[in-house]
Amino acid sequence: MSPKKVAILISGGGSNMVSLAKSMTGDHPGRPCLVLSNVPDAGGLQKAADMGIATEVVDHRDFKGDREAFETKLISVIDAYEPDVIAMAGFMRILTPTFIGHYAGKMLNIHPSLLPKYKGLHTHQRAIEAGDAEAGCSVHEVTAELDGGPILGQARVPILPEDTADDLAARVLVKEHLLYPAVLERFLRGETDMLSL
Repeated sequence: MSPKKVAILISGGGSNMVSLAKSMTGDHPGRPCLVLSNVPDAGGLQKAADMGIATEVVDHRDFKGDREAFETKLISVIDAYEPDVIAMAGFMRILTPTFIGHYAGKMLNIHPSLLPKYKGLHTHQRAIEAGDAEAGCSVHEVTAELDGGPILGQARVPILPEDTADDLAARVLVKEHLLYPAVLERFLRGETDMLSL
C-alpha cells in the first residue's frame, strides 16, 4: 500500500514540522507531500526545502482581511497535492468552518496545553498563574470549535516553582516533538484512541 500524503501547515520556524517530517521514513504509513506557510519568510520553509519537501506560500496579507478568499486560495493550493491528512504545526490563522469542513476528519493540530484547559493563546503563562502542578500539550482533531476537537494524545510536564512561561514552553516543546509524530503515525493507521506520553 502506498504511503498516505501529509500536508503540514506552518507560520514560523517549523520545529514541529521538522519532527513530523523526520518521523515519516521507513515503514511509516505517511510521507510529507507539502509544507505550506501563510508567512513568506517563515523559517520552516527553508528547512522543508532542505529536506526535499515541496513548499508553498499563501500570504494572508494579500487578501486584506477577506478570510473567505484566503481560504479558497489555500484549499486550491493544498488540494493540488492531494493530501490524505492536514497537520497544523504552528499555523497561526483561525480557520472558518468552511475550510475545516472541506478537510473534516483529516485535520490534526497540536496545542500547548492540556486541553480542554487553556484554549487559545498564552497557555503557559495561564497555567503558571492558575497555580497548576503540571502543563503539557495535546494533539487533537480540528473541528469548528477552536482547540475543541477530539483529543488524540497528550503529554505532561511538571510546572516547577521557579518556572517562567518561556521555561515551561521550552520543556513542553520537547514533548511536542515526541507526541505529534506518535499521534500522526497512529492516526494514519486508523488508531484514534487517546495516547498519553
